[in-house]
Amino acid sequence: MHQLDLRKFALTSICLLLAACANAEDERPAEEVPVIAQEVRFVPELSQVEAIGTARAATSAELYPETAGRVTRVLFRAGDYVRGGAALLQLDDRSERLDVEAARVSVREANQLLGRYRRIEDTGAISESQIEAGETALAAAQVALRQAQTALADRTVRAPFSGHVGLTEIDVGDRVNDATPITQIDQRGTLYVDFPAPEEVFANLSPGGTVEVTPFAEPERTIEAEVVATDNRVSQNSRDFIVRTAIANPDDKLRPGMSFRVQFTQRGTMRPSVPEQAIVWGGEGSHLFLVRDGKALRVPVTITSRRDGRVFVDGRITRNDRVIVEGVQKVRDGQDIRVVPQARQPEQDVRVNTAPTRGRDGD
Repeated sequence: MHQLDLRKFALTSICLLLAACANAEDERPAEEVPVIAQEVRFVPELSQVEAIGTARAATSAELYPETAGRVTRVLFRAGDYVRGGAALLQLDDRSERLDVEAARVSVREANQLLGRYRRIEDTGAISESQIEAGETALAAAQVALRQAQTALADRTVRAPFSGHVGLTEIDVGDRVNDATPITQIDQRGTLYVDFPAPEEVFANLSPGGTVEVTPFAEPERTIEAEVVATDNRVSQNSRDFIVRTAIANPDDKLRPGMSFRVQFTQRGTMRPSVPEQAIVWGGEGSHLFLVRDGKALRVPVTITSRRDGRVFVDGRITRNDRVIVEGVQKVRDGQDIRVVPQARQPEQDVRVNTAPTRGRDGD
């Protein structure tokens, strides 16, 4: 029994000694955790909107004859540059020319008759009503002449403005009418590029602004296009609106109907921007740790966008705050920390890409 009591006494002593050591360790001050911190940067979100646009000539027309008839001459070839008023197509006009000659004869006769009436007007041999009838006959003959001249002019299809003409399927001998297309004429020194833009950028795309366009035919070429007009409403189905931009085409390498990639950068709200590694995920969502009075302060945040290793966040963050970017997994809210200096890195623009928007023709 004596030996058993000694063993119990020894075990009790050891337990008391271990408990005392544990209490002593608990009373020691917590060791500061080394971390790397950076200043929070407040920069505007830059949203890059991409869309597909289609070019059209600044002035364009589909040409039709004014009247029906047989084609006697085709006076152009596809691709020709023609001046405004130049004859492009001639219809058989023999009958119309005869009508003009007949109308001129009628005018001449009415004019001669009225002249005779006026020469004898003072003699009293002719009444006032006869003179008025002569004047009316002359006016009617002049109107008939102008009508005949108009009918003759309609037998020639002319260019309404200067530009390049396209292909035609009309040959000499064909019979055409006012529903037969002759050709297309385009004034392509300036091209319009129309593209759909999402409604959230409506206020940022107004006449006078610029966007960058790249022709798919020349992907290495970037052109600055000026916004000249925007549609007056947003589509209820696609939630976008049409923007019209203008680009110069002095070398005549671009053509109406070509497709363009359109890029537009929008400056958004000023938000805190932090490195991605500063974000910590937990059961309650995302948060980060700020440096406040030598301690780590846990701040819940909401990520609004991210780009190139950085994220934009919403949270209770001020411009004077520093965020822990390395060592976040070792710290807890309210823990003492020791900030290790780090060399500053050059700032970069942060952009947020949205998905390319297809044109309405491709919907």
